Amino acid sequence: MIPVLKPLLALAFTLSFTLPARAEIEIQQVETPAGFKAWLVEEPSIPFTALELRFRGGAALDLPGKRGATNLMVALLEEGAGDLDSRGFAEATESLAAQFRYDAGQDAIGVSARFLTENREAAVDLLRQSLIAPRFDQDALDRVRAQVLSGIRSDAKDPDAIADATFDALVFGDHPYGSDLSGTEDSVTALTREDIMAAHQAGMTRDRVVIAAAGDITAEELSTLIDGLLGDLPDSTQDLPEDVAVETTAGVTVVPFETPQSVAVFGQRGLARDDPDFFAAYVMNTILGAGGFEARLMQEVREKRGLTYGVYSYLLPMDHAALYMGRVASANDRIAEAIAVIRDEWAKLAEAGVTQAELDQAKTYLTGAYPLRFDGNGPIAQILAGMQMDGLTPDYVTDRNAMVEAVTLEDVKRVAADLLDPEALRVVVVGQPEGFEDADTATP
Repeated sequence: MIPVLKPLLALAFTLSFTLPARAEIEIQQVETPAGFKAWLVEEPSIPFTALELRFRGGAALDLPGKRGATNLMVALLEEGAGDLDSRGFAEATESLAAQFRYDAGQDAIGVSARFLTENREAAVDLLRQSLIAPRFDQDALDRVRAQVLSGIRSDAKDPDAIADATFDALVFGDHPYGSDLSGTEDSVTALTREDIMAAHQAGMTRDRVVIAAAGDITAEELSTLIDGLLGDLPDSTQDLPEDVAVETTAGVTVVPFETPQSVAVFGQRGLARDDPDFFAAYVMNTILGAGGFEARLMQEVREKRGLTYGVYSYLLPMDHAALYMGRVASANDRIAEAIAVIRDEWAKLAEAGVTQAELDQAKTYLTGAYPLRFDGNGPIAQILAGMQMDGLTPDYVTDRNAMVEAVTLEDVKRVAADLLDPEALRVVVVGQPEGFEDADTATP
């Protein structure tokens, strides 16, 4: 009988999330006999390990007419594997005091595992079964499908979800990015067990996996663990989607929806993560819309005019496209003014750049907040996986703040002039907005 160690695991999680914040960590690069590569940060002080896996491709690999297959498949990975049905898998996971999480994204499938050193072998074997031999029992498929369909119906009544879906469809069309990864009611209803098995074969492949770990495990132990965990995965046989160029034009698309407050998303082309100007754009965006209450958009739209409770912007580099996005919500009779102010700020920054005081404040904010991210094994493993997905090197951890400090006023001005384009800023508004007489209309 495997002992129930829930109190011990809870303590391990608590301790792992309260270690001193640090950005100066030693990243080991591990290569296994089977050819897998992983990044590791050893932390032997707590008998607990966090493991992160990312499988490149994600929901963007859904076949035509099978939208939602990857999302449904990933949701079924913990619903039975090997000799264990859904209930048996859940009971085994609990008895080991382990935690597994499976997520589907447009560009990757994510798997997170947390387990105690004492139960490492048994926990990893259970995880392996979910990755290599998921059951996809019909009763579990039907139950989880019903949950997914409920979410799709809920999103159809959610202004935020409607705005996102409308913007994506306008920008990306028939590309996988142009539709929600959950699929539609029709596509998900039509999915068969064979479709789910095909999505598993396409999405969980050994040649597209990214691996990171942090905690009480050595490089040698991690190497053995990885080969045993992933060695039986297949190689990929399906190509990744094509890259897509983002081409937008200025204008507003209104989706009529009965609500006293309109929701708006706005965006244009962005920068790829490996673009030489990405860091300057990152600092610039902190000043424009990602720096909390000190950001220009918050100051102009909320603080000075009281048009919203919140407005923000963000860079969104994806594997096959890059966007520069933002979001705001305001009363139906004031949303047009809020959008006009956002356009003005877009144009002002493009024309004049930023001040030295703004730049200094942004640098202080970004460099001060960075070490706080490294506050435990789980966050560290997630950061290591994300760095690999972005094509970064291990020394990024120590060099990142210096890269922020190296951004100059001239860098920001140049990047702002090149990137920010009010004539390409497309806005989607969901609600009953006033003041958009010339707007396009879309069906929710």
